[in-house]
Amino acid sequence: MLMLVLVGVLSGTTVYVGIIQAYESRAVSLRTAEIQNQCTILCDQLYSYDYLSDNSSEVINSSLVQLTNIYSGRVMIVDQDLKVVKDTYALNEGRINVSERVVLCMRGQSTSYYDKKNHYIEVTSPIMEDGTDRIVGVMLASVSTDTIEDSLRIFHTKGRLILLVVYILVAVLAMLLSERIVRPLKRITRELEDTTEGYEWDGLHEETYAETKQISDAFNKLLSRLRQIDKSREEFVSNVSHELKTPLASMKVLADSLIFQENVPVELYEEFMQDIGKEIDRENEIINDLLTLVKMDKTAQDVNIRQTNVNDLLELILKRLRPIAEKKNVEMVLESFRPVVAEIDEVKMTLAISNLVENAIKYNMENGWVHVSLNADHRFFYVKVADSGIGIPKEDQEHVFERFFRVDKSHSKEVGGTGLGLAIARNAVLMHRGSIKVYSEANEGTTFTVRVPLLYQTGAE
Repeated sequence: MLMLVLVGVLSGTTVYVGIIQAYESRAVSLRTAEIQNQCTILCDQLYSYDYLSDNSSEVINSSLVQLTNIYSGRVMIVDQDLKVVKDTYALNEGRINVSERVVLCMRGQSTSYYDKKNHYIEVTSPIMEDGTDRIVGVMLASVSTDTIEDSLRIFHTKGRLILLVVYILVAVLAMLLSERIVRPLKRITRELEDTTEGYEWDGLHEETYAETKQISDAFNKLLSRLRQIDKSREEFVSNVSHELKTPLASMKVLADSLIFQENVPVELYEEFMQDIGKEIDRENEIINDLLTLVKMDKTAQDVNIRQTNVNDLLELILKRLRPIAEKKNVEMVLESFRPVVAEIDEVKMTLAISNLVENAIKYNMENGWVHVSLNADHRFFYVKVADSGIGIPKEDQEHVFERFFRVDKSHSKEVGGTGLGLAIARNAVLMHRGSIKVYSEANEGTTFTVRVPLLYQTGAE
């Protein structure tokens, strides 16, 4: 509302000042032209009556008095020697007048001057010799602009009154408009307050204006996203609780069995203690993976970027995982199409690819295979991890990168792992401004493709 009032006030004031200035300029211009015309007519008569030599002509003197009375002014007649021949105020007769405007007029340049501060217009007009261009004198006329000033005062008085009325109308109109404009925003605010207080709400539906519709649509998208995040958080907390409780519950059962049995055989004692040790290792693995995810989720991620030979990195990863593959008789093959050097965090990229290859081994068939390939172009390098494993159903593929998600929950304990490997792999790739995708058919194997820029980018791609 304040902005509307200010715009109205500034516009009204600008128009008001413009009108006053235009009137003043026009009035002064007309008065100057009128005086200039009167002086020109009198100058022709002055030479005819030889007034410069004899200023006793009643006709001329009468005309001069009439001119000064009509315009409340003063007239001086100056000869070519700059001597004042006639002064209607009878103050400077016989004196020399060397004012700038008189000298300019004597040289053939008629002048006019408006003194706003002292309220007068001064005009000079040359007295010409008949039939020639020779200037023999100058008429200098100064007339009052009091009538113009009086008109301006009336304009100012009436104009300010009109402006006051306009300002009041603008203020009233601005209040009405602002109320109409703000009403939808108040409804939006009210609905948002209800939402913050915990009321069930299906979103904003304020479509009075295009702008409020855009606000509603944007907020509804944000709300939907926040709800998804909240749901994911709840599921994550639930999954973490479940995953951490499972090893603890197993250890509790095993420990209770040892405590409440008498004369436990050494063999059974050792077996139970081994099982407890495995559950402790599993608990430790879950905690370590969770810590890894937490570190990767930080806004200011600690990345140690350096030039790395990706071919050597993949060879080292497969060498470390080969013993696991040999236990399941899974054949591992690495195919490098070209040498690749990239700016990456070696530790995090090793973690990502290791999780992909290890999953390909764990979820593979007996006597199956894992094929890892490396290629590159001028911008990216590509790692493909393909296997002959159990595959992933179509409906599960969009969830495989979620934390604790497992395709086959019934065999999760047999396969091992924490269900966090693919989430860690995805976060590590995204930290490099890369992308990771999955292609799979149930019982026909799975292929993960990773694309990472050769040069590390500090912003989004």
